[in-house]
Amino acid sequence: MDLFLLILGLVFMVVGILGSFLPVLPGPPLSWLGLLLLHLTKAVTLSWWFLGTTLAIALFIFAMDYVIPAMGTKKFGGTRAGMIGTTIGLLVALFFPIFGPLGIIIWPFIGALVGELMNKADKKTATKAAFGSFLGFLTGTFLKFLVAVVFLGLFISKAWEHRAALFPYFD
Repeated sequence: MDLFLLILGLVFMVVGILGSFLPVLPGPPLSWLGLLLLHLTKAVTLSWWFLGTTLAIALFIFAMDYVIPAMGTKKFGGTRAGMIGTTIGLLVALFFPIFGPLGIIIWPFIGALVGELMNKADKKTATKAAFGSFLGFLTGTFLKFLVAVVFLGLFISKAWEHRAALFPYFD
């Protein structure tokens, strides 16, 4: 059972990292579930303080992911249409990788720009707002990715620390 929980926890960690980039998946909370699954093994016992602190961080980053892009858009004079365009641009980048890895940077900006132009903004205002929306998106994505990777590091560290109990047959 411990091996199953360990593997399932690792799957949640990987999905959490993917969730840093995919707007439909809550990255840090999924990564936190990976830590919780590791805790549920008989071999690894994480303190409630550790679990509570990491949960608070995951939920805070999850909430900030909605606030940061809005702040970036608003600071640069953007609208909700720019934020929606950014999200659509990200989905285009994920499903149609025309520009390769750069597409994840280019398409959200293009989406925000198109969203602002469709919202009847002039080109200068639309470009400025698109930049703000894009900057907010990048900041939120970076924070989610950073937290998910740190959680993965903690997961691996704790699993390695308790490897003898997790893998008694390989000792």
